[in-house]
Amino acid sequence: MKKDVHKLSEITTIQLMKAAEIVGLEEDYIKIFSEPVRIMITTFPIKMDNGRIQTFTGYRVHHNEARGPTKGGIRFAPDVDLDEVKGLASLMTWKCAVVSLPFGGAKGGVTCNPLELSENEVQKITRRFTYSMVNFIGPEIDIPAPDMNTSSNTMAYIMDTFSMLKGYSIPGVVTGKPVAIGGSLGRNEATGRGVFFTTREALKLKNILLDEITVAVQGFGNVGSNYAKIIAENGAKVIAVSDIWGAIHNSNGLDIAKLCKFVKQNRKIEGFPGAKPISNKELLELNVDVLSPCASGSQITKENAGNIKARIIVEGANGPITPEADEILFKKGILVVPDILANADGVTVSYFEWVKE
Repeated sequence: MKKDVHKLSEITTIQLMKAAEIVGLEEDYIKIFSEPVRIMITTFPIKMDNGRIQTFTGYRVHHNEARGPTKGGIRFAPDVDLDEVKGLASLMTWKCAVVSLPFGGAKGGVTCNPLELSENEVQKITRRFTYSMVNFIGPEIDIPAPDMNTSSNTMAYIMDTFSMLKGYSIPGVVTGKPVAIGGSLGRNEATGRGVFFTTREALKLKNILLDEITVAVQGFGNVGSNYAKIIAENGAKVIAVSDIWGAIHNSNGLDIAKLCKFVKQNRKIEGFPGAKPISNKELLELNVDVLSPCASGSQITKENAGNIKARIIVEGANGPITPEADEILFKKGILVVPDILANADGVTVSYFEWVKE
């Protein structure tokens, strides 16, 4: 077997080539879709709360704009780099096309660790990054949205900064804003809810009843927590979840509503009563009906794909399965619902928010 590929831009290129072969896409179009149309890289200084100056690097990539202005989130994370942002931007192109939205794909991010930043520092980084992007984004050009470690507050900072630079209020520059300034009701839960909807439909294909399944969720951020909460409310038994600090398990089912309150108070799932700690590796390899990786990319690889016991995998995260692992899962008969469908409800609700502006 070929070397396992983990770089997201390489993964998306492999996926493009496979899809192109299946549909008979002409080579000229493959060339067009293989590279982004526009890339911005910026490095900017920020005065931190301790008085020291620290520099940060930000990225924004427009992958394709044939269907309309580009659309995609902005993430703040320590491992953000150009390769990841390019790969994520291409996934947004396919995602918008799958759900027939008039958008092309884009993505952005800043390399930083939000866990080590105050809200004041996050705001400074967001506003300075927006200043760098002022000629790169806009309601008819490119519309950012929340992503990993960003929120409606982040979008409010972008909108406010962009509007000040232009001289008038421009709410359509971003989606995922607070409802009070033009955001959509349900946008915060939309991606997780979409993962639930696609899980429900996948279960029908396998003739499995929703209220009889066990579920493991990797990642308990916005997508994972909302997905776990919604699928539990609909009768499923969520027996394991994880966050960046570790994983917890209860074979009788976790009380997700109480867990959400616990995490809101403690910021992590560690120490939740009635659950035992397990490793992330153990969570992925649990004997469950549905496994939903909602954390980060390349979590299921050729090294662990053979140990996956789930009957269905629903990709809440972007690119959580490497191409080599995909082949192994296919041979094992595991149904995989791809990210460009499973987590497309966020951008769908974002479209409704954008179009009303």
